[in-house]
Order: sequence, then C-alpha cells, then structure tokens
Amino acid sequence: MTSKERITDTYITDNEKGILRELGEQVAAIATAPINHSRRELWKRLNSLEKVKPLICIYEIPWHEMNVNGELDLKTSHPTCRQIEWSLRETMYRWKHLQGDMVVEPVIYSPLAIASTGFGIHENVDVVKTDDHSDVVSRHFNIQIQNEDDIEKIKMPVVTHDEKKSAETLGMLRDIFDGVVPVRRGGIKSCVFNAWDELVRWTGIQEVLMDLAIRPDYVHKLIGRLTDAYLCGLEQYERLHLLSSNNDNSYSTTGGYGYTNELPSVETDQKELRLASLWGRSMSQIFSEVSPAMHDEFALQYEMKWLKRFGLTYYGCCEPLHKKVDILKKIPNLRKISMSPWINIEEAVANVGTSYVFSLKPNPALLAEDTWHPENVRAELRTKLSKASNCVVEVVLKDISTVRHEPRRLWEWAKIASEVTAEFA
Repeated sequence: MTSKERITDTYITDNEKGILRELGEQVAAIATAPINHSRRELWKRLNSLEKVKPLICIYEIPWHEMNVNGELDLKTSHPTCRQIEWSLRETMYRWKHLQGDMVVEPVIYSPLAIASTGFGIHENVDVVKTDDHSDVVSRHFNIQIQNEDDIEKIKMPVVTHDEKKSAETLGMLRDIFDGVVPVRRGGIKSCVFNAWDELVRWTGIQEVLMDLAIRPDYVHKLIGRLTDAYLCGLEQYERLHLLSSNNDNSYSTTGGYGYTNELPSVETDQKELRLASLWGRSMSQIFSEVSPAMHDEFALQYEMKWLKRFGLTYYGCCEPLHKKVDILKKIPNLRKISMSPWINIEEAVANVGTSYVFSLKPNPALLAEDTWHPENVRAELRTKLSKASNCVVEVVLKDISTVRHEPRRLWEWAKIASEVTAEFA
C-alpha cells in the first residue's frame, strides 16, 4: 500500500487511514453490543403498532456547543474522510452521552456523487444571528414569486450521478475499513415532501397564507407546479437506482427509526429498490393556523401524490395536528403522526388512538432556559406519557437550538427520559 492514495484531485494519507480505521473499530465494537438487537426488535414492534416501552430518539443537536475533551475534533483533512470521521465520532458521542433507544449498525455507507439542478430558484434572505457558530438563525425572506407569471421560475430538476466518482469513493472506503467494518454503497434515504416549507421562502409567509382565501386558483397553480418538480426529482432517483433503504436507523427528519418487517431489508440490491420499498414523509408546518378543510385542499391533496408512492408513510413535524387527524386518515399506509410540543395532548391522543404511532415531541425550550431545571423535564415527560399511556408512543426530542453551552443538560435529559419511559414499559 502506498503512503498516499489518490481519489479525485486529493490524496488520502496513511495517517488519515489509521484515524478512520481506529474509529471504525470502536464503532464496530459498539455495534456488537446485544442491546442493539434488543432495541432493533423493539422498534420493529413499535412500528407494527405493538404497545412497547415509549422509544426515545434525540435529533437536531447544537453540535457546536457539545464538544467535550476534544471528542468531536476532526483530525483528517480529505473532505470525504472528514465526512466519514464526523459520522463515526458523532455515533460514539451519542452512544456515550445520549443513547436513548439508539441502535448502532455494523456498517459504513459510502456517499454517492449525486447532483441536481434544483428548482431553479433559491431563497433570497436577510439573516440575523445571535451565535456565529450556530446554524440556527432568524430569517426574513424577500419575495420572489408574486403572481402567475412568476410560477414559471420554478423549474423541473435534473438529477445526475457520477458513477465513476461514486465507485472511487466506495473502493477507497473499502480499502480503509478492510477487515474492520463492511462498507456499502449509500444513496437517497430521506424521502421528504416539504413543499410548503420551501414555498413560503419564495412567496413570503403572510402573503401566501392570505392568498389561500384571496387567490385560491393562483395558489393551486403554485403548489401544483412545485409538487410536479418534487415528483420529477423523486422519479429520477428511482429510475437511476439512487435510492437506499430507510428500513434502519437512519435519521428521518421528524421521527424515530424506521425498522420494520413490512418493508424490504436494507440488504436488498439497490437496483431492485423502489419507492414502495421505503418510508415516505410529508409535512406542512406553515399550515399551523390553517383550518382542516384548507389544509386538505391546499396541502394534503398534493402531499398524497408523493405519499401514495411509498410502502409506509409518516406525516407531520411540529404542526399542531391534534385537530386534523381525521383528514390524515386518507393517507395510504400512514403509520406515524408527529405533532408540535404545544398541542392539546388530550385531544391528540384521543384522535390518534392506537391506529398510528404517536410521535410525541417534548419541549426543547427546557434545555435553553437561563437555569437548568431537570425536575421540569421529568415532570413534563411524566405528564405527557401519562396522558398518552393508551397510545403507541415514540419520544422524539428535536429542534434543540441551544443547551446554553452546557452539554450535560442534554446528557441529563437523555438519562431522565430513559428513566421515565421505563416507568411506562
């Protein structure tokens, strides 16, 4: 083996290989822990609507505040190496400090060299920051779409894949991790339709919500065009065999793990994967104050064009959907419903019942208070889980903007959540 190995226009050094191999060995050792199998089976049972212990996932962490004793320091230089190194270090950090019901798989996914021309329009935004190291910012969106003529600014994306570059990366990573951990070809796992969350960045929020009543025909043409663009990209991912199974521990953007016996295995050949083999997701967070009827007319009927293509589906993120469960029942293969931390939980659990997994969202603001009060975390979880005791529940903490540079707050939250959910086993 040479001291330097070329991939694209840069080189991987022996030192970088050594760093990654060592991290790979540590993560592979974690993946052999028997609790991974136990938790994987619990997630499968939960996703089959069996009543099990409420299962915990923690996402969207302010990583710039979390580093302790250099645990998250990156020591490689090559861009692909840094990407893989971060994934390995993040996994080890989560396992050490905030497991919840985390599952670690003995595999590394090699990223594909996928490119897209996008929708032809990008947000024009004024940003205000309170922390230069955080990606959580305040935005003012400058309007770019105001009338029907502007709708043509939305273009159909063209997806391309550099097979040679992907093969190079896969070969490089298999060489690095040979005898340590298997490396598989990666792909598109996150199949999320969030057209309305995208659209308001171009139209203005108040403006387009007013248009629902004032110019409904215009809004239908607008969301119809963007829906077509989303589907255009999705169909290309399938046709080019760029999909990757999300029947695993991959991050789903809004909810818990996707382990299930109802979809093909993650080991299914990529060329055989179809959209019907995957979980699909959708949300319209901007419709929080829109009536169920308008939500159905201007969002759900378009989201259905996306969701009907998938084997299992998941709806919602941080919307107060407790009053809209009835309209969601028409979604094919709907399995999970997610809602805002600030819903009327009594109404939510009554409407969700045992027909779906209730993706319960604790309040992330408790981690951001001037003074840390762990007793408030325990009280909130107990109250919500008591009220949802008849439901099939996953507990998903996300949207964590800050822990006030005190990582132990989140560590302690994870410990408390594990203790409280065990009470409801």
